[in-house]
Parts: sequence; structure tokens; C-alpha cells
Amino acid sequence: MLERPRIDRAPGGGVLLRLPREERALLRALPAQLRSLLDEAPEDPSLERLFPPAYDDAESESEYRALMGDELLDGRRRALRVVEETLDEDRLTAEQAQAWLTALNDLRLVLGTRLDVRDDTLLGGLSPRDPRAPELGDRGETGLRGACRP
Repeated sequence: MLERPRIDRAPGGGVLLRLPREERALLRALPAQLRSLLDEAPEDPSLERLFPPAYDDAESESEYRALMGDELLDGRRRALRVVEETLDEDRLTAEQAQAWLTALNDLRLVLGTRLDVRDDTLLGGLSPRDPRAPELGDRGETGLRGACRP
């Protein structure tokens, strides 16, 4: 039996959300945790991937951060707020869906950093007997080393 997609395009525009209660409960907690990290520990290394350097030289980077830092933070906070405000909705506008994408990507990056997930370590735990191994193995990726480390 085919399961309906949990997130799908809505007729007439926007996005339909068919998220189970458990997934909504998880998503209810994560935005507040990320916002807290952004507000209380902006130098936390797990946030580094959210704000990669724009310039190689320190002076230009410092100027960029002075000019754009607050705006970048505000955009991330707005996206998190949209997720919190629309979490119980079954349909999102295109703008709300974009905010969800931003917030979920930010959460993915922070969690991936905390779990030490890297591009070159994505599929190392893939069994050669897995029917997907040939197609996934061609990507040159090699494992999820250390992702479950305490």
C-alpha cells in the first residue's frame, strides 16, 4: 500500500502538511531550542555552518558581519517563528513553506554538526547487500562515522 506524501504541493498553490502527531511534537520543541542557541550562545561551534564566512580576509569578514549579522539572525528567527505558528496547520502558503525550508535546513545543519555528520562520511554504514548500495555507492560517499556518539 502506498502512503500519501507527508508534505505535498497543494492544489492552487502552497503546501499540504500531513505530519503525524509524533513528528509535530518533535518539531514543536526544536525551533525553541535553536532560537535559544542563537540568542544565548551565538559563538557555539554547532552554529558555524549557519553563518559560513563570506570573505577570506578577516577585515572584510568583520565588516560583513557588522553590516549583515543582525539581518541574518533575524531571518533565521523569523523562519523558526513561522514553523512554530503554523505547526498545527494542514496547509501552508508558499511563503510559509519557504520559511519551513529555511528553518528545517538550519536545524539539519546544526544537528549534523553536533553529530559530526560530514559529506565524506555519509554512507560508510551501508551494507553491500542493501539493494540500494550500487546506486548510492557510486556517489563516492563513505559512511556515517561517529554520528551516534554521545
